[in-house]
Amino acid sequence: MTDNLTSSQRRKNMQAIKSKSKLEELVAKELWKRGIRYRRNVKTLFGKPDIAIKKYKIAIFIDSCFWHCCPLHGNMPKSNIEYWEKKLNRNKKRDNEVNSFYKENGWNILRIWEHEVKQDLELTVKKIIDAINNAKK
Repeated sequence: MTDNLTSSQRRKNMQAIKSKSKLEELVAKELWKRGIRYRRNVKTLFGKPDIAIKKYKIAIFIDSCFWHCCPLHGNMPKSNIEYWEKKLNRNKKRDNEVNSFYKENGWNILRIWEHEVKQDLELTVKKIIDAINNAKK
């Protein structure tokens, strides 16, 4: 597939992409307010978890409904179907690889869907705090 943007347009487009989403920011701020200390987007951990607590071996991923193929809200674009199927299937495969890695190494992994955060932030934060408290035991 050829790019329909010039290299300078593509560069500007790619520079606008942030490594931290607004949803991650929202969840992280709530956890911090409640005294939960963590690291974000830890490059030294496999899969770069959105939130990680190494002390308790907890990796938290906040997954976009589109990019991670949410069973409720994930959808396939109508154009360039071959490209998108390949891309989104690779994302799902990578998520499974990351999950397996952490489970095999004794970590607690938590995947939160974008729609969960949007629907009920309070419940989402409670779910994360409960998982942290279970890992502490």
